Parts: sequence; C-alpha cells; structure tokens
Amino acid sequence: STIEKQRQEIQLLTAELKDLDKELDDMVAVHQTQLLAWENDRQKVLTLAERCNLLNNELKKRNEIIKSLTQHRFKEMSQKVTDATLRCQALEEKNQSLHCSVLELSAKAGQLQAREQELLTMLKLKDEVILETTDHITDFTSKFRKLESALCAGKMEEFNLNKERQDLKLRLKELILERNKLKDDLCEKMKENNEQQEEILHLKQENVYLRNELALAVEKAKRKDQLLQLAKSKQARAYTELSSLQQLYIKQQRDLQFLHVNLESSEELRQ
Repeated sequence: STIEKQRQEIQLLTAELKDLDKELDDMVAVHQTQLLAWENDRQKVLTLAERCNLLNNELKKRNEIIKSLTQHRFKEMSQKVTDATLRCQALEEKNQSLHCSVLELSAKAGQLQAREQELLTMLKLKDEVILETTDHITDFTSKFRKLESALCAGKMEEFNLNKERQDLKLRLKELILERNKLKDDLCEKMKENNEQQEEILHLKQENVYLRNELALAVEKAKRKDQLLQLAKSKQARAYTELSSLQQLYIKQQRDLQFLHVNLESSEELRQ
C-alpha cells in the first residue's frame, strides 16, 4: 500500500508538470504574437518619422525662400520677434510634454523593480520545490530499491524543475535589461528636458532684446498694411508648426502606450 501511494503521488506530480509545461508553451506563443505586433508598430512609427522629416525640410526651404525675398530691415526685425515668440511657446509646450514623459518612465521603472522582486520570490519558491522533490527521491531510493522506474521518473521531474528555474532566471535577466533600458531612456529624457529649458531661457532673453529693438524701429515704420500681411503669414506658419508639434506629441503618446502594453503583457506572462 505504501508503494502504491508513492506511485500515485509520482503520477500526480508528473501530470502537474505536464500542465505547467503546456502553460509555458501557451505563454511563449502569446509573447511571440506580441513581438510581431510591436515590430509592425515600430515600422509604422519609422515611416511616419521619415515623412515628418521630409515635411520639415520642405518647410525649411520655403522659409529660406521667404527670408531671401525680405529686404527691409523693419520686416527682418519683426520676423525675428515673431519667430522667437512662437518658438519659445512651442518649446515650453514640448518641455511640459517631456516632463510628463519623464514622470511616466519613472513610474514604469518602479513597476519593473517590483516585478523583479516578484520573480526573485518565485525563484526561491521553485528552489524549495526542487529541494523537497530531491528529498523525496532520496527517501524513495533508500527504502524502495526495487522501484527504479519510479526513481527515474522522480529524477526526470527534478530535471524539468531545474530547467524551469533556469528559464525563470533567463527571464529575470531580460527584465533587468529592460529596466536598465528604461532607466537610460529616462536619463535621456531628463537631459533633453534640461537642454530645452536652457534654450527657452536663451530665446526669452533674445525675445526681450528684439522687442526693445522693435520698439525703436516702430517709431520709423510707415507701412502698417505690409506689417499686417506679414503678421498673418507668420501666424499661418505658426499654425503649421503647431500642427507638426501636435503630431510629434501623438507619436510620443503612442510610444508610451506601446511601453504600457508591453509591460502589461509581461505582467500577464509572469502570472
């Protein structure tokens, strides 16, 4: 009766290991599907970025043509003031967007650290299971020498558990690398944020200087109608640049959504 009980326990453990192996195969298939979806999204983002660069180059060429046609000193000073003001506002908006991105990346880094701790806990539990299984196998060997087939099955179970532990360790290393990558992205965002703030300060100073110079030039201005037309043209270009910045913001939001989806997928895989 004792041998029969031990045999039933080994059969139950074998069935449980088969179920765990099937669950791991399902999780691997889901992960592959998510990787394909991520690659498609990345290709779309690259295509949109290239198109945006082309539009920016065309916009720069047109701006250079317009500047070459401008001859009057009064128009040049007005143009500098308008461009500096618009650029300052755009950079302030971009700075705010980057600040939000930095906060989100910080939160994700904290989540990955928590997830790393969970995986370490799982590894410890797996080690305990392996130790318990090894103790059972040793006990079976000392008491039932005739049950060699049951012993082989126990050794096979131990091998599978060791393999599963190695897989979990590899997955933990991947998550650590992913966390480090997010930390690097966070540092780059913070660096870019600092650069944008310095550029905003410089443009504000330049804006004050140009406004003072414009105040002196306004006293000698005689063509108010031409100035009004120029202001309308600058406003149209400002709307165009604002639209481009909005598209850039939408792309960044998509990137963040992708990172969020990837994090959720990794959380489902862990569960």
